[in-house]
Amino acid sequence: MSSTIIMRKLIFGSLITTAFALLTITACKHPIPNIEPEPDYGQFPAEVGKILINKCATAGCHNAASYNNAAGLLMDTWEHLLLGGSSGASIVAYSPEFSPLMYFINTDTSRGTTTLPTMPYDPSGKNANVLSDDEYNTLKDWIGRGAPDINGNIPFSGDEETRQKFYLTQQGCDQVAVIDAKSNLVMRYIQIGTDSSSIESPHCLKFTSDGAHAYVSFLSGKAIQKIETRTDGVISDVTLGNGSWNILYVAPADTALATTDWTSNGRVVFANTSSMTLQPWLTGSGAGTFVYPHGIASTRAFDTMFITAQYGNVVYRYAPNIPHYRKVSIDGNSPVATNAGDNHSPNPHEILMAPDYNKYFLTCQSTNEIRVLDAHTDAILAAIPVGQFPQEMAISHTKPYLFVTCMEDETNPLPGRKGSVYVINYNTYAIVDVLKGDFYQPHGLAVDDINGKVLVASTNANPDGPAPHHATACGGRAGWYTMYDLNTLQAINNKRYQVTVMPYSADIRFKVN
Repeated sequence: MSSTIIMRKLIFGSLITTAFALLTITACKHPIPNIEPEPDYGQFPAEVGKILINKCATAGCHNAASYNNAAGLLMDTWEHLLLGGSSGASIVAYSPEFSPLMYFINTDTSRGTTTLPTMPYDPSGKNANVLSDDEYNTLKDWIGRGAPDINGNIPFSGDEETRQKFYLTQQGCDQVAVIDAKSNLVMRYIQIGTDSSSIESPHCLKFTSDGAHAYVSFLSGKAIQKIETRTDGVISDVTLGNGSWNILYVAPADTALATTDWTSNGRVVFANTSSMTLQPWLTGSGAGTFVYPHGIASTRAFDTMFITAQYGNVVYRYAPNIPHYRKVSIDGNSPVATNAGDNHSPNPHEILMAPDYNKYFLTCQSTNEIRVLDAHTDAILAAIPVGQFPQEMAISHTKPYLFVTCMEDETNPLPGRKGSVYVINYNTYAIVDVLKGDFYQPHGLAVDDINGKVLVASTNANPDGPAPHHATACGGRAGWYTMYDLNTLQAINNKRYQVTVMPYSADIRFKVN
């Protein structure tokens, strides 16, 4: 057979094979259905995004074009919602009862807290756009699960070991607000207290030197509670018994703590922080040793305590291992501790050691001054005039600054505001600056040297103070905190970060030594 014939057969066979393949493909081809793409809900889970995107992040409300006129709250994506609005966080993971968003969308008081204006907003005022029960419960359940995004990410999760954060007690609510130090926003609330039937009024909070734990005392409770700061949860407590447990002080090495019973026949109680058990150093019970003991400081070795007598001119210098104590006069007059306030006496409220432990500072709430005493000789080193009713102090370890809240200072020039924060050079005793910002009865404060910030908490307890932006699940008058730049001593922004009732004691997790 010639090569030409062979080639013709190969070509003919190839054409037959190709035709057969084309027929086969044509026979097996099916029409492609018209599949609609998944709607974009801004990384919200679909059931949540359908509500927030379609009913909230709309024209005139919380979309990119309008949110600046809607309390600064942008709700078009999960990440944007987490930025909060002009009054701080809008949602707090795991806490729908403390998430302001839930107050504004609630029209039924049996569900919980309500506040005006009702959202989604209806210009007619007829609340025609209110969410259904199912929609409300969908959002509530979502926040209760941690407010995850579509991929299951929880707000402010990760970096549990290293995240810098403030803790702020809510004295009217038995809560601790956990504030992310980078964003300035409340990231969690911690339920505290041992008696759910009453408000125990968390008064003082202190972190350990390594930032691993924090401790809380209660004005109306019987215990001190220990919080694990990686998970932001209470892990143990030690029962103290009846008393008005005010200030607590943690030993520099976190081996023990001390707290004061602020009564006319007061006590100083010590506990082992590892076992959370009382130590044998239970003093002054029934003996009148301490009269309204309040602030506490110690030597670096935790072998000598310095305790303010709230009324009078006395600091108790107390060596619990001996035991031995003596009264130190802070004004040069005979040392006297009394049962009632006397406007002519200094009435030392709080005490704070200098970083080198060579001297200590006292807020004298009746004479409106900071007194400085030598921690070794008890000599009076200085008396620094400040604003009305000085209360709490915080110290920077990167700048020589002592911050003092003057709760009732009437010199604040802002309309309807009260209180100031004095900034004092703790080496020279010179007043560096006086902050007169958006405060009303400021009390607790904390310095974050790592991020260069200062938190100032306004209790806003007086009914003459500014009306809160919204109600809270605790009832009462909500307070707020403001943030200042440590370097410029200027307010970081114009936000008033609202929390719950009576924000009182603040501390920062990690400090610079």
